[in-house]
Amino acid sequence: MESMKMKLMVLLTVAMVAFSAVGKVAAQTSESPAPSPTSDVAMFVPALFASAAALASGFLF
Repeated sequence: MESMKMKLMVLLTVAMVAFSAVGKVAAQTSESPAPSPTSDVAMFVPALFASAAALASGFLF
């Protein structure tokens, strides 16, 4: 059971690093204009993912 929890935490960590790297590459290659200051979509998705990861780890550990 402990090894399954450890594998899940490693998988979540790898997924967060991969999503972060993909987001940075996508931001560097796109030539689109910056979003307006009222747009919160760019912050909503990572915050939602971080909240879900925190809840999952809280339930598992």
